[in-house]
Amino acid sequence: MAAGIPSAPLPLRIHPVSVPPTAALGRVLAIDPSLRSTGYAVLQNSGGKVTALDFGIIKNVPTLLPSGCLVSIHAKVRELIEQHRPEVAAFESIIFVQSMRTAITLGTARGAALLAAAQHGLPIYEYAPRRVKQSVVGLGAAQKAQVAFMVRALLGLTETPHADAADALAIGLTHFQTAGSAARGAVSLERI
Repeated sequence: MAAGIPSAPLPLRIHPVSVPPTAALGRVLAIDPSLRSTGYAVLQNSGGKVTALDFGIIKNVPTLLPSGCLVSIHAKVRELIEQHRPEVAAFESIIFVQSMRTAITLGTARGAALLAAAQHGLPIYEYAPRRVKQSVVGLGAAQKAQVAFMVRALLGLTETPHADAADALAIGLTHFQTAGSAARGAVSLERI
């Protein structure tokens, strides 16, 4: 063993974020990253009433090179931040996939959106897909259609949103729910 290199890895320390009681209020930008169809949502929580201010997908056509998709995602997320002025951003965390290529593609799309949020100084939180489904539907293995149906019902939307936009809305709802629990000391938020 080389001198100066520890024989065992150092333990990873995750410090819980202290959350003020008002953290469950305000405006969140929620992102469900994907190279060709990134879902986004801007939600406002005022006095316990959550409203969807804007939601949709960043659609990139199949003929656009991946590098062009990344530019498009980054630009749209910056535009959403400048237009809606959210206080925080919430992202779906990295998911387990069978294909290394798919993992890399999802990671780059996520990185483009994360960079835009970080450039604006937004606190960034992430939520596992199972946690989001559990929070909104009550079942961690819920199908996309179930998530879309529940998001429509919870937010009082007149139409069922596109699946990727529904996922982003669900991420935003999960953030408000989790921030509220964290403010009461029941859970801790994971900020990245």
